[in-house]
Amino acid sequence: MNLPNKRYDLPQIMFGVLFIALMTIASIWVVKPFILGFAWAGMIVIATWPVMIKIQSLLWGRRFLAVIVMTVLLILLFVLPIALLISSAVENGAPLAKLASNPSRLHLPDFAWLQSIPLIGSKTYSGWHTLINSGGSALLAKVQPYVGQTAGWFVSQAANIGRFILHCSLMLLFSALLYSRGEHVGMGIRHFAIRLAGDRGDAAVILAGQAIRAVALGVVVTAIVQSVLGGIGLAIVGIQYATLLTVVMFVCCVAQIGPLLVLIPAIIWLYWTGDNTWGTVLLVWSCVVGSLDSVLRPMLIHMGADLPILLILSGVIGGLVAFGMIGLFIGPVVLAVSYRLISLWVNEAPQPEKDIEEVNKLLGE
Repeated sequence: MNLPNKRYDLPQIMFGVLFIALMTIASIWVVKPFILGFAWAGMIVIATWPVMIKIQSLLWGRRFLAVIVMTVLLILLFVLPIALLISSAVENGAPLAKLASNPSRLHLPDFAWLQSIPLIGSKTYSGWHTLINSGGSALLAKVQPYVGQTAGWFVSQAANIGRFILHCSLMLLFSALLYSRGEHVGMGIRHFAIRLAGDRGDAAVILAGQAIRAVALGVVVTAIVQSVLGGIGLAIVGIQYATLLTVVMFVCCVAQIGPLLVLIPAIIWLYWTGDNTWGTVLLVWSCVVGSLDSVLRPMLIHMGADLPILLILSGVIGGLVAFGMIGLFIGPVVLAVSYRLISLWVNEAPQPEKDIEEVNKLLGE
């Protein structure tokens, strides 16, 4: 019995693959301005989906009311702090620029206590006193080479501010759409993953959602707790601009720098002005706030996903460096999915015939 001779039309296959590739590239090119906003919205919606479901149950099961509430919360948590930080930077930038242009207006304090420092006290005080007598011009001369570079950097970041505001607007729009149609979008992604890689693809999608939630719980919630407690401490001891400094602390905590970058200068300022009592109070409070992340973050990450903490933190820091703020979520997701898929692939291999003791004996020989 002769089997039919199956022939392949190679030009047809090549042109078909080329057409699909061109259509894919064109589609990505068209949606490129919206990719970052949509990715940001997707991460936020996945992380806050249980909150939205809880709010929906409290609002008589009305989805549109829950979407409105979640959108307002996003505005309060994301847009307003960023707007406050930008407006404060603009307001405080003009006085600093005037001071830098006229160093004679710079009044430096006389740190007489520097003389009491052993070995280096006299030399340090002499240099500081020389700087005071120069009226700030010597200090300006030392930092002058860096002023142009810093000013250029801030000018280049002006365009990024507008781009960031655009992405925030797109994030709010896409978040509202995903909140309203989240189940359908989720099932569509899972169906695509199953077509792509079967059960493994579906497991990878679920794992990605767990990783996003782990980062949201472990990193963002910890940052909120630390920044709020640090801001309360600043307000109690009477530090000015406590609200602005709280926003800066939140950004530092999300970036894994920690709140001490803001709290330590505040402590130094209190001791410098002679308010030793409140300085000591803020010092103790800062020790408590600064150590919270070592306890709270691992616990919350483990609640979100049963993944190695080092893997999540590496993804957070690496993603932040590679992709910016959105990388806080993209980095851990990529590492978590890759880690789980590689682990499943490795565990499918047959067990080694020799155990560890036999291998050690062979190596010893």
